[in-house]
Amino acid sequence: MPRKYLMPYLRHRLHICTLFILAALAAAPLIASAQAPAPAPQKPQTPDQTSPDSGGPTGDNGSIALPKKKESDTPPPAPAEPKFKNPANAPTYNLRVEVPEVTVDVGVIIDKTHQFVPGLKPANFKVFEDGVEQKVIGFKRVEAPITVLMLCEFAGSNYTYAFQYDMLNAAWVFASQLRPDDYAALMTYDMRTHIISDFTQDKRQVFEAIRQLMIPGFNERNMFDAVSEAMDRLSRVEGRKYIVLIGSGRDTFSKLTWDQFRKKVANSKDITIYTVSTGGALRAITEGRPGWGNEMRDMDYLQADNEMKTIANMTGGNSYFPRFEGELPEDFADINKNIRSKYELVYHPTNPKQDGTYRKLRVELVDDEGKPLHFQDEKHKPLKYQIITRDGYRARPEVE
Repeated sequence: MPRKYLMPYLRHRLHICTLFILAALAAAPLIASAQAPAPAPQKPQTPDQTSPDSGGPTGDNGSIALPKKKESDTPPPAPAEPKFKNPANAPTYNLRVEVPEVTVDVGVIIDKTHQFVPGLKPANFKVFEDGVEQKVIGFKRVEAPITVLMLCEFAGSNYTYAFQYDMLNAAWVFASQLRPDDYAALMTYDMRTHIISDFTQDKRQVFEAIRQLMIPGFNERNMFDAVSEAMDRLSRVEGRKYIVLIGSGRDTFSKLTWDQFRKKVANSKDITIYTVSTGGALRAITEGRPGWGNEMRDMDYLQADNEMKTIANMTGGNSYFPRFEGELPEDFADINKNIRSKYELVYHPTNPKQDGTYRKLRVELVDDEGKPLHFQDEKHKPLKYQIITRDGYRARPEVE
């Protein structure tokens, strides 16, 4: 082949070879990936849940090694058998036992001064129920609520305003010292008694009853009959009761004589009378004036004072003879202190029967050696005292 044709031919063949080589190089990876086997899917790794030999809890990051408790060679003791077993086919019942508890309020009052005796200890008290000594399990000093009847003289006289003014002031001051748990009633007397307000715990009702006392209807004042009727009414009320007698103390037309009245007062139970005299300022101004009429009037009021003192002393109360209005708050505060202050004793009776029977109570005071307790005044003279408490109580009736 001539040379001029050989060179173009060689260049053409070289160009074709070059194209084949480039095509082969480009197709080699595709052929290799087609012939290679697919990789197997990887399984998710699961945490090792096997417990180690030393024991312990396991978690996502493996087990936590804790030392195992050594197995004891001796087995644990068998549970104790129950002491009580229900009969066969019997259901289970809950049993509740109520132990009776008795609370006794005790007041200790000096006879001479009518003051409450403070500072006593539990060891100073002995409680007897039907003659059997009881064990005191609770003791504290309390101010107990009271049941009180205000018995006020509301009668006319030559000096009606002075006596009525003192009576209204005294009744108002005493009513203002009542407490929410107290029961109070108001009764007046002239020739006969008048119930102005029955027993209530509402002080507003007592104040309203006092406001009704405007003009008295009679000049007679039958104090003996009025106190006697008041005691009859209070005898139907359980517990300790008090009468606050506010008046001049004079009696002009009673059916009962002084001896009959005094005997009835002496036989009264659970009733203490406190007396507050009226007309003190007027009597102080007019006392001792010359003239037979004035002397007789002075004698009447001296006799009235003596009667007020006597009926108060016979029932364990006290008498007050204020002359000025400013003395009333202190006098009634003293009355409240004496009638409210109590010692509260609690015991479980040795006779637990709930049979509705009446149990008699007796309280004694003893010293640290168990002997009867004695009090002395500043001159080392013995002082008599009285123990104010209820005579007994009635047990709960048997439940049928």
